[in-house]
Amino acid sequence: MIMTAIEEQLQKIKAQNRLGLMTHIVVGYPNLEESRRLVLAMAEAGADFIELQIPFSDPVADGPTLMRANQESLKQGTTVAQAMQLMGELAAATPIPLLFMTYFNIVFRYGVERFCQDAQQAGCAGLIVPDIPIEEEHREHFILRAKQSRLSVIRVISPASTERRLRLNAQHAEGFVYFVSRKGVTGAQANLDAELAQNLQKIRQYISLPIAVGFGISQPEHIVAIKGTADIAVIGSAIAQTYSGAEKGQGIAAVCRFIESLAAVL
Repeated sequence: MIMTAIEEQLQKIKAQNRLGLMTHIVVGYPNLEESRRLVLAMAEAGADFIELQIPFSDPVADGPTLMRANQESLKQGTTVAQAMQLMGELAAATPIPLLFMTYFNIVFRYGVERFCQDAQQAGCAGLIVPDIPIEEEHREHFILRAKQSRLSVIRVISPASTERRLRLNAQHAEGFVYFVSRKGVTGAQANLDAELAQNLQKIRQYISLPIAVGFGISQPEHIVAIKGTADIAVIGSAIAQTYSGAEKGQGIAAVCRFIESLAAVL
């Protein structure tokens, strides 16, 4: 069986006996050209995977930082078509797997089959759509269409996931699973959830795929804390905060320094 780009990257990370790093941008924030430059710079700085979030007006899983980035992008008129075009440009320019992250309303309005086909043609490696439950698959056929387009569907699980839901996700997950490390929305935190290690141990009883941990990871100390229990660290809000907090014209350089500090402890 031919390995996917995500599986190849995971194999490479495992062979190097380290933690993987997935970073995140909102397409069109602060603008499309800067989004392009930021993705290329993050790949160069040490990211193993990058999520390109297609902006949405009601990003329910996102905290204030990413919600603001979504709003700013939409104010500039960023479209799904532009996100597809940017994906195509970036996938051709960087060797690491790029994924689309968005909400199902975006996929539904675009057309599920068309969205998956266009994403695959643009070079997208996988899809993260946190608000589409498996129970809707018989009606929406999202997982089916993604598989037909050779896209990995990254399932999202949380501390609230029951044994039944973990088993269901184990049946459908591909590549890796994305574990939301705490209840609530995204956002950089000073401390990780006290029950994180226990929750990861529970997940491994049902899911054999690598586990990415996101929501709240923002410091090298957090990376060190999850080594040995997780497989991928996901950095989202902290990227946007680092960029927006830098001096004018220095956002990308600040993000690169931040990623390099994280990569140093992977």
